[in-house]
Amino acid sequence: MTDQQQIKTVVVLSGGMDSTVCATLAVREQGAEHVAALHVSYGQRTEAREQRAFGEICDRLGITRRLTVRNQALSQIGGSALTDAKLAVPEAGPEIGAAVPITYVPFRNAHFLSVAVSWAEVVGAETIYIGAVQQDSSGYPDCRPEYYEAFNQLIKAGTKEGTIQIKTPLISLRKVEIVKLGLELAAPFDLSWSCYSREDNACGVCESCALRLRAFEDAGMIDPIPYLPRAAAPTEQWTRGNPGTHR
Repeated sequence: MTDQQQIKTVVVLSGGMDSTVCATLAVREQGAEHVAALHVSYGQRTEAREQRAFGEICDRLGITRRLTVRNQALSQIGGSALTDAKLAVPEAGPEIGAAVPITYVPFRNAHFLSVAVSWAEVVGAETIYIGAVQQDSSGYPDCRPEYYEAFNQLIKAGTKEGTIQIKTPLISLRKVEIVKLGLELAAPFDLSWSCYSREDNACGVCESCALRLRAFEDAGMIDPIPYLPRAAAPTEQWTRGNPGTHR
């Protein structure tokens, strides 16, 4: 690999709205030839649809260096409606983010980041981009800034050079701000997938769909992905919990 093609950034790309904007930002800042994309499948309900989104987003953005891995531990551990078929994916409640929901996959981002760090060491990447968001989110504890600050210390202590840095460029943005940023960057929202439960038409009622629909509505835009006919625009029943509360 020549210096011109050197990988500078590994981006964790699930295929959702936030990771799509994050990947687009990385390409804008570094150039597609300097970005590598990582996708981790872990037995989630929409695994195949997310893999498809990953491939199509990389194609659109021009990212050719890709790695798709399978994590079997998270589905075997269970404890989340995303990985356990016996647990139903709930509809969005009256206060999104007020409590950690059943769709939280225990310590999932640590699994993703461990793979990303290992790969970054091998390809010589300096940074890892991940689209973690704290504001206007479901309240997952592994999306807090202090989590990534601690993980950077772990990388410093546990890697050969200790210089790889995790970057979370979206973490303090509201969802509507992420949509607006994505529109400015021409992020391929039409290829992304956020629904927790369906792979053909998004349900429109799970927390992920609710947050996404509300963000596009607040931005004055129509979400370009297909939804079930019954999925209406967000209503006032979907209110924000305390953005700083994750317990």
